Amino acid sequence: MNEKILVVDDEKEIADLIEVYLTSEGYTVWKCNNGREALKYIDEIDLDLAVLDVMLPDMDGFQICRKIREKYFFPVIMLTAKIEDCDKIMGLTIGADDYITKPFNPLEVTARVKTQLRRYVRYNNAAGFSEKPESNAEYDMKGLIINRETHKCTLYGKEILLTPIEFSILWYLCEHKGKVISSEELFEQVWGEKFLENNNTVMAHIGRIREKLKEPARNPKFIKTVWGVGYTIE
Repeated sequence: MNEKILVVDDEKEIADLIEVYLTSEGYTVWKCNNGREALKYIDEIDLDLAVLDVMLPDMDGFQICRKIREKYFFPVIMLTAKIEDCDKIMGLTIGADDYITKPFNPLEVTARVKTQLRRYVRYNNAAGFSEKPESNAEYDMKGLIINRETHKCTLYGKEILLTPIEFSILWYLCEHKGKVISSEELFEQVWGEKFLENNNTVMAHIGRIREKLKEPARNPKFIKTVWGVGYTIE
């Protein structure tokens, strides 16, 4: 193990609690309580995951997440005392992989960290989303090419940088070309967790993928919405 994790929270008790649980699982933990120091760690340490509090004294966790996604693809888990859906959607849309509201059970944080790291390792090792040997290694959808072995995605020859979750969503849709996939199915297949009602996680990530593909909101060329049912790539 020994994956390196950055915990950013201005409440020392919370950061210390998370550190205790993560180090007990064999992870190496760095802690800081402000955005400026966090950005320094991010550029100096080869991190595997970051846990970011939204409310910080100098900048919010959303700003840090944006900075991370300019260069890096390691998982980001947001921590916040806010429970509004709009805050959750914002975090997921700018590239966060998961979102946990305070107060929380530290065992839940540990479990979420493990889930994200498993997905990240699979992504980096190019193990592929589907384990079926007969599956295609690459799909070409009208100039949008996604390759399972290299874990690269290109649009008209230009590489599109996707996070591990974004890649998994797009791959699953391509693998089931022509079939309408519900948000519930996408969530349970990609996140590996039970889907709960009023979960906007999939919608937020689909929006992020469309943004990267420069898809028009009203008439997307690649990922189409079948209202009340789900999403499809034809």
